[in-house]
Amino acid sequence: MFRQLIAAALAAFAFNAFAAVDANQASQAELEGVKGIGPALSTKIVEARKAGSFKDWGDFVERVPGVGAGNASRFSQAGLTVAGTPYAAVAKAPVDKKERAPKDKAAK
Repeated sequence: MFRQLIAAALAAFAFNAFAAVDANQASQAELEGVKGIGPALSTKIVEARKAGSFKDWGDFVERVPGVGAGNASRFSQAGLTVAGTPYAAVAKAPVDKKERAPKDKAAK
């Protein structure tokens, strides 16, 4: 009986550790529960959220100082979502070499 109680408690803790935390709804304490987000960053997130909910990850990265694509990816892997969705890096289309401006070596 005691083993079952311990197993149930551990399962509940494990579930909470991997539960998604939405940047639009989470308290500052819940944001700090995401690996990599400390008090300074959680404050920035809450302050940016005062201007309105984040529409998507792009909006989140643009409005929260100190968060780039790399951090967004790590936060998402740790359980952070924006508007209920995990981060998915937008693949940039390769630049066609013909579209690049030619370098003028004679000008140097």
